[in-house]
Amino acid sequence: MLMIFSVCSFFKPAQSFPCTLSQELHTIFPWLVESIFGSLDGVLVGWNLRCLQGRVNPMEYSIAMEFLDPGGPMMKLVYKLQAEDYKFDFPVSYLPGPVKASIQERVLPDSPLYHNKVQFPATGGLGLNLALNPFEYYMFFFALSLITQKPLPGALHIRTSDCAYFILVDRYLSWFLPTEGSVLPPLSSSPGGPSPSPAPRTPAIPFASYGLHHTSLLKRHVSHQTSVNADPASHEIWRSETLLQVFVEMWLHHYSLEMYQKMQSPHAKESFTPTEEHVLVVRLLLKHLHAFSNSLKPEQVSPSAHSHATSPLEEFKRAAVPRFVQQKLYLFLQHCFGHWPLDASFRAVLEMWLSYLQPWRYAPEKPAPSSDCQARCVSERWAPFVQENLLMYTKLFVGFLSRALRTDLVSPKNALMVFRVAKVFAQPNLAEMIQKGEQLFLEPELVIPHRQHRLFTAPTFTGSFLSSWPPAVTDTSFRVKSHVYSLEGQDCKYTPMFGPEVRTLLSEAQLAQLTLALGTTQDENGKKQLPDCIVGEDGLILTPLGRYQVRFDIEYQGDLELQPIRSYEIASLVRMLFRLSSAINCRFAGQMAALCSRADFLGSFCRYHLTEPGVTGRHLLSPVARESAASRARGPRLSLRFLGSYRTLLSLLLAFFVASLFCIGPLPCALLLMLGYLLYAVAMTLLTERSKLHQL
Repeated sequence: MLMIFSVCSFFKPAQSFPCTLSQELHTIFPWLVESIFGSLDGVLVGWNLRCLQGRVNPMEYSIAMEFLDPGGPMMKLVYKLQAEDYKFDFPVSYLPGPVKASIQERVLPDSPLYHNKVQFPATGGLGLNLALNPFEYYMFFFALSLITQKPLPGALHIRTSDCAYFILVDRYLSWFLPTEGSVLPPLSSSPGGPSPSPAPRTPAIPFASYGLHHTSLLKRHVSHQTSVNADPASHEIWRSETLLQVFVEMWLHHYSLEMYQKMQSPHAKESFTPTEEHVLVVRLLLKHLHAFSNSLKPEQVSPSAHSHATSPLEEFKRAAVPRFVQQKLYLFLQHCFGHWPLDASFRAVLEMWLSYLQPWRYAPEKPAPSSDCQARCVSERWAPFVQENLLMYTKLFVGFLSRALRTDLVSPKNALMVFRVAKVFAQPNLAEMIQKGEQLFLEPELVIPHRQHRLFTAPTFTGSFLSSWPPAVTDTSFRVKSHVYSLEGQDCKYTPMFGPEVRTLLSEAQLAQLTLALGTTQDENGKKQLPDCIVGEDGLILTPLGRYQVRFDIEYQGDLELQPIRSYEIASLVRMLFRLSSAINCRFAGQMAALCSRADFLGSFCRYHLTEPGVTGRHLLSPVARESAASRARGPRLSLRFLGSYRTLLSLLLAFFVASLFCIGPLPCALLLMLGYLLYAVAMTLLTERSKLHQL
């Protein structure tokens, strides 16, 4: 608390410092950033913004939020240093894995964020650094603090959306990715007005760059700007581009296509494991990006409407998601779907995925009053988005199915996730759009011969997203193919979402659920078989014989004395015998327990008769039922219900009738029956005890 207050009190008037103190501010700026966000190695915690909450520490929270606000003193200090063209060294070793490996191999990453910034030492490849301007340096630390700073032990029960870090991310995104207007808020606090982006620096060692590297669209507007009365957006737009690139690179670019293919091996070790908090922040970024992209004016949505009069911010809105986010987000989601634990925490990943799949939820226009079906229907204007993100819908859906089939759907939280996915994909017109996209991808390339030599590469800033495409279907097909091959590689094997493989997967899962309680039949080799079924258009279909084979083994798990009276029992006699046995059990409970606890033959004989048969041998599948059964467990007791059965009474009458034929009266006959049962009970007691000894 004291540190936050002292730092904020000292640097609040930084925007009014004279220019002579710029050098001093430049010297202490790295220390200030590290004291706020912590060190890159995680040793210094800093202000611990990820655990700072307004309702717990209101004073610290308000001071920190005011100081770090997009228009607050800290950002004004950044702009002040930005005007002086200062540079700060950032170690490459703390960058995400693919970027670090690429730079260390002298290969320039494809993101414009790293262009003209790499500094090599004269002695070799150790100690690589990036030369960042103050705004980039501040945002690098801010974004990486989500990953490098480990949560404190008491932070497990903190709600992410209430933390200062999460709210700051929301404020920065709202400020630098505005949904209204064509320019960002001006840098009113910067001395001398807004300054252009610093000139690119030439790296000391040439790079063997992979892919085509285009000059940043927004910085191109700044560098070519010479008129004094030019559009202010050309000076301000670089902040939006830098913020988005930093967030995407630091939060999503932890997996490359080559790394993802290696991770398919079950023996591969994860290089980076995202947390639930990390996923929630990425979801917030996707929501703001959809709102930012959807704020385009109607006449500027299509690429054909692009003209020289369009502002740089409007061009950025059109190209931000496909150019910077799409590929890295896909690999990030693929990793989460394949490696996230099979528990309820996957809900965060699921909601992030569903948020990206539904950009229409963040469109500014409101649907016209109509029926509920029409209001939920996905408009045709979103068909290009669905086609250009086909794998996000299809392959990730199949990946979710494979997870769901391995998940305990008895849990309400897991069942809710399946419901959420089903609800999203059941929106009217969405399935037709996905199916149309699959048809375009599977369409043979036999229409335009002069395009057969074109390589399928990821769309770039000067590529398909900013240029006019002819309305021919083949161009749309090429765009879909380009999307798939750029994300999966040229040799990818595509599994159609509406194909027979997915239908068979679902059919086998349904049959497995049906046969789980019964257990499956076995053939002559002892292998498990499914019930008799045939293959139809919609997958496996049970035949009449198969439906007969699917039987559920339902067993009564309660108190046998309290079972409903059966049709083969005399109701009044059963009730009377229950009262009699209950009275005996209540009166002689202690004596029966003492007899059953004996270790001799008499104890075994009493346990055979007085212990409820089958209780210890029954297996309760539900843990709740097992606990309740344990709580209701009672001692030895006598059961006379068998005497209320028609079968027992008929057998006794038949025995007395046969005895009368041999001139044996009712009393001698009853004694003979009791003697016979006694001999039978002795034999069964001996056999039971012997079987228990063999089991031991």
